[in-house]
Amino acid sequence: MNYSLSLCRETLELHPLGAAFWKERNLLIISDLHFGKITHFRKHGAAVPHRAIMQNIERLDTVVTLFKPHCICFLGDLFHSHLNPEWDLFEEWVQSRGEQFTLIRGNHDIIAPEKFNDLGIKCLERLEIGPFTLTHEPENVADRFNIAGHIHPAIALTGRGKQHLRLPCFYQKQDQLILPAFGAFTGTFTLTPEPGDRAYVLAEDQVISLSDVDNS
Repeated sequence: MNYSLSLCRETLELHPLGAAFWKERNLLIISDLHFGKITHFRKHGAAVPHRAIMQNIERLDTVVTLFKPHCICFLGDLFHSHLNPEWDLFEEWVQSRGEQFTLIRGNHDIIAPEKFNDLGIKCLERLEIGPFTLTHEPENVADRFNIAGHIHPAIALTGRGKQHLRLPCFYQKQDQLILPAFGAFTGTFTLTPEPGDRAYVLAEDQVISLSDVDNS
């Protein structure tokens, strides 16, 4: 179940896989896919099942089929490191699509921009569109609302029986929304909410506002 979030009089549909769909602009926003990370770890001996390599493609197919966006914007760290065989999977997927693609370059995006340009993916350092400034790393942007990634945010929850649970989330501050990592096998970073912050946790097949969760 998606969560409909109103920001700056615009509507973002938050999906349980970690994507955000901007309805008024027909724009799908995805952060931190880290394509190639699974192959990178397998090469260095990590016991990651080969089947996991296809998960990012399957996750992309799920949200694109659901929202049918006109444009897709990746908020950085699209590919984890240097080229490896996962690039071929991503290249094939992009070539099968008809959407417009934009990449806001992240710290892991070390592949030459020409490789992305050859696929029709526009590479930018930031994108100002409507009331939003889209970046990879969270920024304080004067008089604008920042949508970013990079952090892989998560929230720790404690139940009445002292059970502990850590869930990835969309994390909202006064003028900022940080998207969770969309990619499989990416990890998370636990944030401690400050007064006024809000979190929208990814719990199986739904997005739940933390204000709706009993965190006592």
